[in-house]
Amino acid sequence: MSRAERGSAEPGGGEQEQEQEQEESEEEEEAEILEESQCGRWQKRPEQVRQGNAASIESTFLAMDTEEGVEVAWNEVHFPNDQLFYLHEENIKLVFEHFMQLEHPNIVKFHKYWIDKGESATRKRPSGKSHIRLIFITEYMSSGSLKQFLKKTKKNRKTMNEKAWRRWCTQILSALSYLHAWEPPLIHGTLTCDTIFIQHNGLIKIGSVWHRMFVNVLADSPKPSLRSPREQQKIRHFFAPEYDGQGKDTTALDIFAFGICALEMAVLEVQRNTDNSVSPESIASASRSLGNPLMKEFIQKCLARDPAQRPSAHQLLFHRVLFEVHSLKLLAAHSLINNQGMLHDNCVEELTRKIRPNTLMAEIHHGNRAGVQWTNGIYPLMNFSSHRPHHLFWPHVHPPEVPDLVKSPIVEHHDQETRKVIQMQCQLDSHETNSKRHLTLILKLDDRLHRHLTCDLLPTDHSQDLAQELVQFGFIRQDDCQKLANLLEDTFSKLQGERVTALSRQELTRD
Repeated sequence: MSRAERGSAEPGGGEQEQEQEQEESEEEEEAEILEESQCGRWQKRPEQVRQGNAASIESTFLAMDTEEGVEVAWNEVHFPNDQLFYLHEENIKLVFEHFMQLEHPNIVKFHKYWIDKGESATRKRPSGKSHIRLIFITEYMSSGSLKQFLKKTKKNRKTMNEKAWRRWCTQILSALSYLHAWEPPLIHGTLTCDTIFIQHNGLIKIGSVWHRMFVNVLADSPKPSLRSPREQQKIRHFFAPEYDGQGKDTTALDIFAFGICALEMAVLEVQRNTDNSVSPESIASASRSLGNPLMKEFIQKCLARDPAQRPSAHQLLFHRVLFEVHSLKLLAAHSLINNQGMLHDNCVEELTRKIRPNTLMAEIHHGNRAGVQWTNGIYPLMNFSSHRPHHLFWPHVHPPEVPDLVKSPIVEHHDQETRKVIQMQCQLDSHETNSKRHLTLILKLDDRLHRHLTCDLLPTDHSQDLAQELVQFGFIRQDDCQKLANLLEDTFSKLQGERVTALSRQELTRD
């Protein structure tokens, strides 16, 4: 039977075949590769996607990372003319080298960048336009932006769950605190609910971190692909009152924008005017509608008109509405502090080592609802890291991407430790089955924090080299290096002496 006969004989057969052919053509289109990077790892596809910053760049395409087997975002910036690029080439490269250093679970990952100066960029562009493209690969956020999620949520309920709101605020502030802790601080500058993404597991990531720094590089020149006046009007309420586009960016700008995001997350949507803008009166009305006074106080602090009165991201993490310590944790912490004289330094490690995993440690019974149980584990009192600055290393500009024929070793930069080690303990266990030795180091710092470090050693490892490595990776200060090296050397010598004694005893027994 021919295809035509089969289609007429079966009800709806022709429609089914058309749908099948359409699906096949869509699959072929998805599989089509428009372009790939010189190293062959990144493959650009025809599908254009919106990653919250499409208004700021020429286009964003879906791409494939052939090494990891995951989808990524292929972003392109086209320059109005070649002269503009060459005028700022070195600064552009330095800025994007900085992005390669960013590593945070709540920031969209920046994978790679390169500059294309070939003719391929001009195939579909009018004559006289620039041949140069800046291409960079970022993590692809398939679940959409926070703004999209809030719109869907508003259809089903009127208010946002406070627990989810606190969790989102904590993640966003954690990312901002990380950016602001660099020296000099990295200012996001375009934080909106459109540039914040939410994954299916509830993880929040902020994107478009590159945009403000890139625009600042071109401060004295025409910018490529800036937002239209209509788009600028829609997000104008995210900009602080003191922002005029001319002065120096400060961290207070990001705090104000975060306050607007926190408000929109709480009320799901702030009422807009006929021209699609949000007035200060609408913001004040939405803030007054909040039922939780702590949430209201938190947001009002972020939206203070005086930038000097706005808290830092690190300070906001410890606001009462976000930072909550359970009474049992607080009681345990006070007990440890008040009885320090009765407890030796390693008592916690020794006790937890003896207790089996999942052992019931504490339980609270409630008459009208289910009780709460705590099993053996680590329950930290402080879930936020200390506010220590990260230094931006101004790297040498690397040439655009080339095929990875020979991989050179990567030198990693780490924060230098400034705290003094006031007490050191070292334990060395030898393996009977092989030549490796297991080293355990417990370091007590001058702020009463402990570091517990373990590793396996080979016979070729030397105490001086090990101590210098700990300095290099930011575990101890340089001033403590020699003291630790001496401790390691004494421990190694003691173990060697014990081995010699054991061998002598074995020989005497044989005799």
